[in-house]
Amino acid sequence: MRRPGKLVAMGRNYAAHAAELANAVPEEPLYFTKATSSLIAHGEEILIPEGLDRVDPEGELVVAIGHAARRVAADRTFDHVAGYTIINDVSARDIQWSDVARSRPWFRSKAIDTFGPLGPYLVTADEIPDPHALRLTLAVNGEVRQATNTGDMVYKIPEIIAAVSNLMTLEAGDLIATGTPSGVAPITPGDVVRVTIEGIGTLENPVRRDPSGEPARFIRTKRG
Repeated sequence: MRRPGKLVAMGRNYAAHAAELANAVPEEPLYFTKATSSLIAHGEEILIPEGLDRVDPEGELVVAIGHAARRVAADRTFDHVAGYTIINDVSARDIQWSDVARSRPWFRSKAIDTFGPLGPYLVTADEIPDPHALRLTLAVNGEVRQATNTGDMVYKIPEIIAAVSNLMTLEAGDLIATGTPSGVAPITPGDVVRVTIEGIGTLENPVRRDPSGEPARFIRTKRG
């Protein structure tokens, strides 16, 4: 899979996940971008910089765009879907909570190098008759932390593509991560994270301390 031009990600798109972090379900699709430079392949290492107290993995279904979509009606959105894959939307909670407290976007906490494991397969749309009926699990060291069915999304794929394409053109190769379920918890160096989605496969990545030894620099704020 080539590097996408855009990686758009949904926030708080599972009600239970919104609740576990004391957030309300958004009144419309809530989305942000994740740096494509954060992407790594199946089997590559998630590298945690020094100075981050909490880093959480997030298993998500990803929609791959097959051809350009601009202001697409919800009932035509699947015409623009090439297929589906898996992402682990690794998140630096320290940075995210610091930025949220200052009404800043989430980008920094999601854009760190190696914080976007992706793959290992792109399954074509014709092989997934219903992307809202897939079992999704995330396990750390064999212990299941996240378990859901993609049917539990608040906003389904047609609503998501319609909302995003209303403001920006989605181009062939662009990716949309559809949000994560409840069960987020920290990972530490030495862990192994596995995200499995029925009909697509398993994405596995080991976790290591960033060998550069360089600390992550940001302004700390207690949440609350």
